Amino acid sequence: MNLKIDTELDYIVKIKKINEGKNLKYFILTMGCQLNENDSEKISGMIENMGYTKTENLEEADLVVFNTCCVRENAEDRLFGKLGEVKKIKEKRGTIIAIGGCMMQEKHIVEKLKQSYPFFDIIFGTHTLHKFPEDLYTKIIDNKRIEDILDIDGEIIEGLPITRNDNIKASVTIMNGCNNFCTYCIVPYVRGRERSRNPKDVINEIKELAKQGYKEITLLGQNVNSYLRSGNTDFDSNIKSFSELLREVNKINGIERIRFISPHPKDFTDDVIEAIRDCDKVCKIIHLPLQSGSTQILKSMNRKYTKEQYLNLVEKMRKMIPEISFSTDIIVGFPGETEEDFEDTLDVVRKVNFEQVYMFIYSRRVGTPGDKMENQVPEEIKHERFDRLKQLVESQISENNQKYIGTIQKVLVEGISKTNNELLTGRTDSNKVVNFFGSEELIGNVVELKITSEHMWYLKGELFDKC
Repeated sequence: MNLKIDTELDYIVKIKKINEGKNLKYFILTMGCQLNENDSEKISGMIENMGYTKTENLEEADLVVFNTCCVRENAEDRLFGKLGEVKKIKEKRGTIIAIGGCMMQEKHIVEKLKQSYPFFDIIFGTHTLHKFPEDLYTKIIDNKRIEDILDIDGEIIEGLPITRNDNIKASVTIMNGCNNFCTYCIVPYVRGRERSRNPKDVINEIKELAKQGYKEITLLGQNVNSYLRSGNTDFDSNIKSFSELLREVNKINGIERIRFISPHPKDFTDDVIEAIRDCDKVCKIIHLPLQSGSTQILKSMNRKYTKEQYLNLVEKMRKMIPEISFSTDIIVGFPGETEEDFEDTLDVVRKVNFEQVYMFIYSRRVGTPGDKMENQVPEEIKHERFDRLKQLVESQISENNQKYIGTIQKVLVEGISKTNNELLTGRTDSNKVVNFFGSEELIGNVVELKITSEHMWYLKGELFDKC
């Protein structure tokens, strides 16, 4: 085992001894993407091994961890609001406040914390997450404020404890960092360059999840289809590419579904498309981020593909995999976006007919080239365009939902519906939510449902009797 993880496991044991008999509780708030959620599961795993019990009540927490994201501006507002809330709790019960994640790699945010929120106890970055036990121990023993941030790329540390939020679906990070430097995105600056995990470690983690009864795996990375193309790729493994990884995961007994996010259109090679086609467990809905339908804006974003190349890729994938469908990300109001550029985006949306669209209004991020561009789009125009895109997308979703009615869909049952405790809920291969009446014994199984009606954001179904 890695010497660094051995050291941190020793600190976990030390803190557990300090905490014996104290019934301490922790609260963790995750902001951001599924990579952040996966990081929080590792943080929770370490904390629970130190003797803390998780609570959803901030006011009873002895340790509070904020795992931050810096992709959008409202994440900052949310963090600062929560810090104001937790300050009173700290004054009352001596709560330790730890702040980690992407935002802590931004120097102007750290400076603001020091000036305006000096009551925090620990800050740690994306490259020092594994050192959280050591940082917490130092805080407890020396009662000093800890700043543990590296500006250089961290190494991938295997063997961290992990407490998963789900017992049916699990996410597995296959790589960290990004080399693309899209001009709107801060991620390469805060998560560093691309670093792939050893394929053997990835496969072993998924095999262990299968033994624990997990049925669906989502492979995570900022750019998954560049896995093993850059950074340290000198691994003792017969897996040499993302397509080969997909094929190996497809062989693991017990795993019934495989998803992945996010790929980059410029790196979507034929071997990956062929693997999606050939692997029966790989879901046939592909998240293919568009960001803009305008070739001019795509160039300004440094996306390295054109509108035509994107549409050609979609067409190629549809020819090779007729049942395929797509979801996407779109940014509205990037600097310089004209009405003609926005119409190009609407045109792509009409032509591709996405199953799901995640829409975002462009927000400036300090440290990115986009923030320095002079031709910023006025807020009122951004919002007007966003509303038009939303209207188009919702009309397509409503129309697309009709094609499900009367069909038989395989649904992975995830649990009891959050909106109606008399119903079970699950998802189709195409990631559509389906609610239906059924026994709780079905949770964790793939069942066949006949779709009876659609309700924009979910479908209704009934158990299909083959007889």
